[in-house]
Amino acid sequence: DVLHQVATELHEARQEFGVDIAVVVGGGNFWRGVKGAGQGMDQAQADYMGMLATVMNGLALQDALERAGQNSRVMSAIEMPKIAEPYIRRRAERHLEKGRVVILAGGTGNPFFTTDTAAALRAAEIDAQVILKGTHSGVDGVYTADPKIDKTATRYDRISHMDVITKGLKVMDSTAITFCMDKNLPIVVFDLLARGNVKSILRGEQIGTLVG
Repeated sequence: DVLHQVATELHEARQEFGVDIAVVVGGGNFWRGVKGAGQGMDQAQADYMGMLATVMNGLALQDALERAGQNSRVMSAIEMPKIAEPYIRRRAERHLEKGRVVILAGGTGNPFFTTDTAAALRAAEIDAQVILKGTHSGVDGVYTADPKIDKTATRYDRISHMDVITKGLKVMDSTAITFCMDKNLPIVVFDLLARGNVKSILRGEQIGTLVG
C-alpha cells in the first residue's frame, strides 16, 4: 500500500509539474549496516548488506511506478547488470530528459557512507534543485528535540544547514548535511506518507521544514 501511494504521487507530480525526479532509496526495512556493526559484525560487510537491501527496495519501487503508469529505471552503484543498470551520471541525466523516474540504489557503492550521503552526492551530480527527504516515522519536519520523547518540542519552518550541525539535529548524518551546505543544496524534510505532500511542496506551500 505504501509503495502504491508513493509511486502514484511521484507519477502525478511528474505529470502535473513536468519535473525531473530521481529517488534515492534506503534499505532499513531489510537491514541496517549500523545494527550489524553494533553486534560485532565487520562494518564494511554490514554496510554492503545494507546496500544490497536498497537494491531490493529499488526494484519494488520500480514495479509500483510501472503499475502506476510511470516509466522508470533502477540504477545501482553496485554493478548487477541482470537486474539494474550501473549508475552513470550522464545516462541518468538522459533518462530524466526522457521523462523517466530514476531510482538510485546501492548507496554510494562504498561502505561507511549512509544513504543520506548518497542522496546528497547524487543530487549534486545531477544538478538537482532540492532534496526532498521524506520520513515515514510520523515526524513531519525538523524539531527542536525528538517530539516523540519531548512533548514541548517545536517544529522549525526553516533552519540553516549550519544550525542543524551546531544544534546536533538529526536531519541527515554530518557528512551529508555538511556536503549540502557546501553545495548550497536546500533540503525539505517532510512526512512522505501524508498524501499530497510532494505536490504541495512543488507548488511552493509550507510543508515540513526547509533546511537551507
